Amino acid sequence: MNGYERFMAALRREQPDRVPIWELIVNKPVVEGIYGPGLDYHDFVEREDLDGLTIFEDQRIVDRIDSTTYRDEWGITWRVEDVDVPYPLDGPIKSEADLDRYVPPDPDADHRLATLEKALKRFKGEKAIVFLSHDGFEFPHYLRGMDNLLLDYIDNPEFAHRLARMAVDYKSRVMDRALDMGADVALTGDDYAHRHSLIMSPTQFREYIKPYLKEMVDVAKEHGVPFIKHTDGDIWAIMDDLVEIGCDAIDPLEPIANMDIGEAKRLYGDRLALLGNVDCGELLSRGTPEQVEDAVKETIAKGSVGGGHVLASSNSIHPAVDPANYRAMVEAGRRHGAYPLDEKMVEEYSRRDYIAPQLD
Repeated sequence: MNGYERFMAALRREQPDRVPIWELIVNKPVVEGIYGPGLDYHDFVEREDLDGLTIFEDQRIVDRIDSTTYRDEWGITWRVEDVDVPYPLDGPIKSEADLDRYVPPDPDADHRLATLEKALKRFKGEKAIVFLSHDGFEFPHYLRGMDNLLLDYIDNPEFAHRLARMAVDYKSRVMDRALDMGADVALTGDDYAHRHSLIMSPTQFREYIKPYLKEMVDVAKEHGVPFIKHTDGDIWAIMDDLVEIGCDAIDPLEPIANMDIGEAKRLYGDRLALLGNVDCGELLSRGTPEQVEDAVKETIAKGSVGGGHVLASSNSIHPAVDPANYRAMVEAGRRHGAYPLDEKMVEEYSRRDYIAPQLD
């Protein structure tokens, strides 16, 4: 099997030749920590022989405020930290009047899918090309501010729905174009939860987010491609909702947020493929390669039996990840993820719980 075949089989909850390996995001400091400066993400994917890669839509900088701060096509202001990761600072919608006159970017702009086009030319049919978009939560809170949006859920429901509607009208069109071009997998990256709970109540999720998420799932279904829902945090309260609207897979199942992959496999493995969930907070950042290998063996023992699992971190390979530990994770995945899995390893490691000390 090649990477594309392996990844897609796992998303169909089938057993490939070995557990696929993928990552939502690999930040530049880790790439450079392994290969030195100058290597782009596509070259990294090829050199690491990952089974899939993640492609974002292309956004242009509209206004360069200073050397670290810029405004994008949405009017959102971003700051780029020393580790080359942008963080939103401010959004343009402060009131209903702002939304009344607001014009979102053009989802059909010629430059919007330039990176996807390059990826398709290089990797189509060889590696699974995952197109990352958003649904009804992340861009509304970028535009409005997180606290303001959560207050709108209580005080101004119509305003909250208008924001979600605008965001999903745009995002669904971009996703539709990306899948028409040939992207293999659809994914939305809106995070709904913290370590201990959802950011909003389950009732608010079902009113303000779930219907718009379903629209994004439906775009994938119309194109006959699988849909991955990425969200951090403790999402047990909405797992049934994600199944109900047709999500095919869940990423990344953070163990530090009580999202045990073995329990998820037991409860949902017949309906959802699972992606993750090697801890990227403490373990990949400050652990040892030996500890990483043990965590990979445990993750495979709990999540990979019978297929339906893609090995990845519990969020992303962010700038604090030790490059040696990332490499240890990938190598351990290949060493221990070949099917049929080692029965003795599965028996021993399925009873372990490497994350338990961090939960105390």
